[in-house]
Amino acid sequence: MTAAGTPIAVITGASSGIGAATARQLATAGYHVIVTARREDRIEALAAELTAAGQRASAYALDVTDRAAVDAFAAELDRFPSVNVLVNNAGGALGADPVATGDPADWRRMYETNVLGTLNVTQALLPALTASGDGTVLVLSSTAGLGTYEGGAGYVAAKHGAHVLAETLRLEIVGTPVRVIEIAPGMVKTEEFATTRFHGDTEKAAKVYAGVAGPLTADDVADTITWAVTRPSHVNIDLLVVRPRAQASNSKVHREL
Repeated sequence: MTAAGTPIAVITGASSGIGAATARQLATAGYHVIVTARREDRIEALAAELTAAGQRASAYALDVTDRAAVDAFAAELDRFPSVNVLVNNAGGALGADPVATGDPADWRRMYETNVLGTLNVTQALLPALTASGDGTVLVLSSTAGLGTYEGGAGYVAAKHGAHVLAETLRLEIVGTPVRVIEIAPGMVKTEEFATTRFHGDTEKAAKVYAGVAGPLTADDVADTITWAVTRPSHVNIDLLVVRPRAQASNSKVHREL
């Protein structure tokens, strides 16, 4: 159980990268963080790390694409006094093939995780967020959701879906005590994103960041998320795009090679 008055933040995809960094920063900001991901060992270790540091954290193994599991998770949250923040971070990219040869299985998985996963968790937790009287739904999209680039159509389509979900939800629930925030990062170098995208090919993954002096880090994005979430209740950060200085657009990056 959390201490009375401590706000609750649920973070999906918290086993690594931006999700784990966000959990650490929100915990430092005074939230009881509930970290979720499929890899139970990682989120249990993260929760233990935060608890050992005197912060409040709980772990819950969850696949956001499994609606029954998401609904069961939402029911478990009834034991907490309220749920104040949902950070929809679970997602990711698979493949970088052109439309003509893209793998439909990769496209389907990206849509299920980035769009339907966000939908599942948002729908399941929205009643609790509303009942809190001061809720926040945050969608971590991408600059891919705002502009296209060659070889990225599957990921771009999925992140466009996440962007539109956030934009539409904001219209639909205006007047309720819930904010809808969208953070759209550009190039972020984490330990897994590009490697997962290229199905474990570390050489291809390294080329994504080759010559880029300062890509964003997971902590950079987590800092942005935490700043947006901790604004006064009447302030809504509708859409915040954050890129490294070396990146002017999805397809224009300065490289020192």
